[in-house]
This record gives sequence, structure tokens and C-alpha cells, in this order.
Amino acid sequence: MLNKYLKGARLTNNLPERQIIKIWQHQLLDRTEVTTEDGELIKIIYPGRINDDRGADFRDAVIAARGGLIHGDIEVHVKSSGWQAHRHHQDPAYNRVILHVVMWHDTGTTTNLQNGKSVPILAIHKYISSTSQSSNLAYPPTTLTMPCRKAIEHLTAGVIAEFLDTTGEERFLAKAGRLQVDLAQMGASQCLYQGIMGALGYSRNKLPFRELARRLPLRTLESMAQGKISEAECLARQQALLLGTAGLLPSQRQSWRQGNKDDTWIERLEKLWASGHQTGAMSEDDWHLFKVRPNNFPPRRMAAISYLVLRYRERGIFEEVVNLIKEVPLNQGYHRLEQGLVVTTNGYWANRFDFGLGRINNSTLLGSRRAADIVVNISLPFTFAWGKITSQPDLASKALNLYCSHPRLVVNSIERHMSKQLGLNGNLVNSARRQQGLIHIYGTLCTQGRCNCCPIARSS
Repeated sequence: MLNKYLKGARLTNNLPERQIIKIWQHQLLDRTEVTTEDGELIKIIYPGRINDDRGADFRDAVIAARGGLIHGDIEVHVKSSGWQAHRHHQDPAYNRVILHVVMWHDTGTTTNLQNGKSVPILAIHKYISSTSQSSNLAYPPTTLTMPCRKAIEHLTAGVIAEFLDTTGEERFLAKAGRLQVDLAQMGASQCLYQGIMGALGYSRNKLPFRELARRLPLRTLESMAQGKISEAECLARQQALLLGTAGLLPSQRQSWRQGNKDDTWIERLEKLWASGHQTGAMSEDDWHLFKVRPNNFPPRRMAAISYLVLRYRERGIFEEVVNLIKEVPLNQGYHRLEQGLVVTTNGYWANRFDFGLGRINNSTLLGSRRAADIVVNISLPFTFAWGKITSQPDLASKALNLYCSHPRLVVNSIERHMSKQLGLNGNLVNSARRQQGLIHIYGTLCTQGRCNCCPIARSS
């Protein structure tokens, strides 16, 4: 019970927000129902995961209310007045919030979002008893009542490993299934290109990059690489189209300061963009540029795709990727697949992450880590789907086997969250397939409030 871990707490107005975050994260699941300030009974199904990005404190939470399951974000404050004090009511990054969790309620009964909607407030002080002068709250190391955590303590490492392998393969096949649908609606080259573009954007800019790929098809970029033109001219034409269509050229950005216009490459791109067709450009507001690591900044990633198109202009990206998968050996073949996507340069973007003052000392536009992510998440499931619809079972089997044998990728925030939630030893999640398995469990079960459908939870 909650009071077991809060026994001896003194609930004062200077209680730090981080402690309320821990209460939400670990204790309130003990209560079958809680009541919001407007009198609605709700049940906490999944508290979500800590957000390491801009926006609310927790992502992908699930609560049950009168209308059924509600999915979204959770924001935590000491007092409900903190919402306006921090100007969240003016910030669209908080429009996914479904519940405002506070220790004390000192404002109206609902919290207003930037989009005009409102969400309920849950004041948790009513579920806590304070009987001591001590101000040090004690917390259990893990979530108390997650069925999966309780069950997994009784499972062998072999059973858990088999489960992760199975869910990892399920994720692969689900991706391939969606790609088969895409392949039926567009050409193979464009389908692969859109997948790669989405992967270049990570989670923050995945959708803007896919929209850019839709507005600027691969065939248009490839046409810039045809004929007897120099590599420098080819790159300039492609980058002018990419950055111009994205709405990220200096002339298109409200935040741009003219005093930063200190190089000839900007002038060259601007002239090429001005001389061409300027319809259908996106806006700077479509992109997430706040707190993005310099290496991942969208202009650098757009430059990277221009180098890939140039590299494979003879046969095209699609032919090169699929043929490479056909040719590589199963043992250690993943390294060659990654190297086929790595991009380095000694040109303009070797020491910049943006125009003007954006400086960086890194000549790698697309490194081996991101290339490995693209191989696992895009190239291999795409090739599997292509093999299926073109009656090439050997190709499909090869793609799946390469995926199953691929070593682990860099750990991301979802995997880190799931490993902690399940109490897994890091040595157990030793392959890309098992990492993908954790992500699949999170996306299809945890964030959907489907604990009763989880094989791990049912084993308890």
C-alpha cells in the first residue's frame, strides 16, 4: 500500500516535484480507483515512461475513465497552479496530456491545454497520510504492482529470452506487413526512400522527414544526379531541393539573422531554389529543432541523403540495398550493410549542423550507429516484404535471418524503460531482435493497457 512507503513523511509545501513524480511512477498503482477534482473515478492502467524530451513528464500513459481507455501524457506539479506558472497552457507540446497530477490543488477543477481542450486534475495528497516530522520519503526500487514485474521474477532466463526473440520477430513481421501495403501503393524505390527518410528523423522528426519524402519524391532527387554534371553541382541541386522543400533554407526561416550570411554555399543553394519550382514547401514550424543533438539536426541528415543518392546514382538506392542483402554472408554480413549507408564528407557540412552559427567538428553525416538502426528497422523488413510480393522466398528468408543474427543496437529510451520495468539483466537483451522485442511489448501491450493479454503477466 502507498502509506507503507510514505509512512513518516511530512507533506509540506516545499515538497520537491521529483518526489511526486516517484509517487506517480511507483505507488498509485496500488489503488484500484482514484477520484479527480471534478469527481470522476479513474483507474491508472499504465503510468507511462519518463519523458527525456520536451513536453510532459510521462509519455504513453493509459488511464481508464467513464468513456473507456485514454492514452496520452501525464504532467506532474506540486500544485495545480504550476501549469500556468510554467506556461504549459500556451505550449502545444503539452496537448497530449490526459491527466494533471499534483500534490495539492489550488486552481480550477480542470487544466486547460493550448488547443482549447481541458483535462482533469488528480490531487494525490488525499491518498497519503502524514504522521511524522520526517521529510524524507522512502520509495521502493521498482513499480509495485506491475503484473509483468511480479511474474518475470519466477521465469528462467531461457524462457524470457525465447519470449523476447518471439516478440522481436513479431515486430519485424508487422513492419514488413505495413511495407507490403506501401509497396502496393507506390514504387519500390520510393517506398524504401520514405522509410530511410523517416529513420533519419528519429522519433522527433520522423513524420516531417516522411512528409518531405512525399513532397520531394526520390525520382526528382535522382534526376538531379543524371547527366554530365560534377558531384559538387549534383549535391548543390539536391540540397537546394531538400532544404527548400523542407522550408529550412535561411530565407524561409523567421529565426534567421541576415548577419549570419557568411558563406557562398548558402547563396548557391538560395539561387538554385529561387530558379526552380518553389511550390509545396514545408514550414520551419513543421520541424522539431529544440534540444536536437547537432549530429542529428535535420539539415545534416538532408545533406546525408543527397550523398547517398549521388553514391548510388548508377543503379539507384533500391537496387544497391537489395542486391547487397542478396550478396552479403549471414555471418558478419550486417557490417557491410551498415557501411553501405555510412556517409562522411569534407564539404560544407563537415563542420556545421545548421547554417550560419551552427558549428560542429564531425565529418560523419550518417554514422554506423544510425546506419545499423536503418538496416534493422528499414532495409531488412523492406527486403523481406519485397521478397514476399515478388515471389523470392530465398530473399525474404535471407533478410529475416540477417535480422535475427544482428547484434544489439545502441540502447534507446524505450528499451531502457522496459528493461527497468521488467528488471532484466542487460546481458539478456544481447541482440537487435530482443531489443526490438522489448519495443514491441511496450508499443502493443503496455501503452495499450493490455496487461491481461501479455504472456508474461499471465504466467503469474
